[in-house]
Amino acid sequence: MLKKVLEVLGVYRIYEYWLTKQVKGKPIPSHIGLILDGNRRWAKLRGLPDIVGHEFGAKVAEELLSWGEDLGIKTITLYVLSTENLKRDQNEVQHIFNLLEEYLEKVKINRDLHEKKVRIKFIGKLSLLPKNIQDLINEIEESTSRYNSFFLNLAIAYGGRQEIVDMVKTIARDVSDGKVKVDDINQQLISEYLYTSHLPNPEPDMVIRTSGEERLSGFLLWQSAYSELIFFDVYWPDFRKIDLMRAIRIYQNRSRRFGL
Repeated sequence: MLKKVLEVLGVYRIYEYWLTKQVKGKPIPSHIGLILDGNRRWAKLRGLPDIVGHEFGAKVAEELLSWGEDLGIKTITLYVLSTENLKRDQNEVQHIFNLLEEYLEKVKINRDLHEKKVRIKFIGKLSLLPKNIQDLINEIEESTSRYNSFFLNLAIAYGGRQEIVDMVKTIARDVSDGKVKVDDINQQLISEYLYTSHLPNPEPDMVIRTSGEERLSGFLLWQSAYSELIFFDVYWPDFRKIDLMRAIRIYQNRSRRFGL
């Protein structure tokens, strides 16, 4: 109720304008990662089924790219669905798959994404997803593969430890085949074997997690070694552009030393 009253009074618009003035002209993170947490708890608070929380969360995710574009953020990686999430009640998982299919169908015909040259990449164990969703993913990735103005990465059926396992296996095979020498293995080479190797900046400058939980839950474990971590006590369906700008303001007020 309070949120609606403030919106009617224009308070949020004034606050957004004020935040915009604060963050503009200062360093903007080129790559942000977001852990989209709290959909089910948001729904539970309202006495609604879990799937409704996922539906409202998906609507916020759709708006996020335009917010990032307005602020000058070139790369966004969203943690949408973990491998652990696939072990939930199968009715809920199927609802998530249905919602994901609906979302991907809209992405496929979204002319705005093509006009803005957004490259879309899906990272994770995609073989765990239903065949119809895999087909949509392949189609979207192929149609945007030549774009490089903006990068949108969707971590689906993703696990950070599994990504590292996959990287180790691939390097081991290439060593066995003579494509890579053991002495050539360094941090740069490892980065080239990770799911994010296609990105100009694969390491997020900032990682945001919603819902009040303060952990990475396996999100980009290698890549986030020096990311600024920001935790918000707001469930993902309630996340707004002003929250993103608040995170950027926090980021701008920190001193990034990268261990030096």
